[in-house]
Amino acid sequence: MLRIGAIEAGGTKFVCGIGNESGTVEDQISFPTEHPEQTLKKVINYFADKNVGAIGIGSFGPINVDPNSPFYGYVTTTPKPGWANFNFLGTLKQVFNVPFGWDTDVNAAAFGEAKWGAAKWLDSCVYYTIGTGIGVGIYMEGRLVHGLVHPEGGHVLVRRHKEDHFEGICTYHGDCFEGLAAGPAIEKRWLLKGNMMPADHPAWDLEAYYIAQSVSSTILMLSPKIVILGGGVMHQQQLFPLIRSHVQRNLNGYIGTTFLGDDINNYIVAPGLGNNAGLSGALALGVEALFKRA
Repeated sequence: MLRIGAIEAGGTKFVCGIGNESGTVEDQISFPTEHPEQTLKKVINYFADKNVGAIGIGSFGPINVDPNSPFYGYVTTTPKPGWANFNFLGTLKQVFNVPFGWDTDVNAAAFGEAKWGAAKWLDSCVYYTIGTGIGVGIYMEGRLVHGLVHPEGGHVLVRRHKEDHFEGICTYHGDCFEGLAAGPAIEKRWLLKGNMMPADHPAWDLEAYYIAQSVSSTILMLSPKIVILGGGVMHQQQLFPLIRSHVQRNLNGYIGTTFLGDDINNYIVAPGLGNNAGLSGALALGVEALFKRA
């Protein structure tokens, strides 16, 4: 069976792996995200003797995903030191003469979930990662969504809770969704890391309030067949029932489907691929790139 390379390029850490076209991850390593030259040297060393037929990359962003652009494959306006306007894909293409798949890390995760995870057999899903940052990947009518650039759902504006006076942490927008609800925002607001808080801490209902606003807007705008919530913050399992309740309250019975009523536990769900959603998604991008080349 042909070997496919996969890179989950996060702002905090990189995960590289090897898998096959059936979605099985056979080997993986991870290391911190440092300056581009240092980080990609480790990536190149990992794949040097793996004899892969293609490589899929799901990258933190923003990135350029327009194949007709001279800057296709670049990381663009990220605040990550050293990475802004960096030719990520081109650097690897100079070393490996194989087909490459290239997309955002959250679009990759959505793709992996559609191929092998919670959205398998469905033609649409939306994937959220809620952790150090917040990102949203969109898979609709059997394909990943791009447009002017790509979805940046972590930076939508949300209605502030009337009792929340936290200024927000987003470098660009202050109190956008990410600025109010990403992991570092939780820590700065409450002066305590999320994994140190009990399940009944008021932080979690406030967190669910903001997540549910975004999810409700996504349901109204895109009408996905499933919503998948991943990332480190969502390891707090008590968030799921809180988010579902807030979504139902927001929508107030307007959309007539059991998936937003009695079956909501099967509609707003954790990743079917668990912590491997991002890497498996990158693997799926590699498989797609290989088949396109063929």
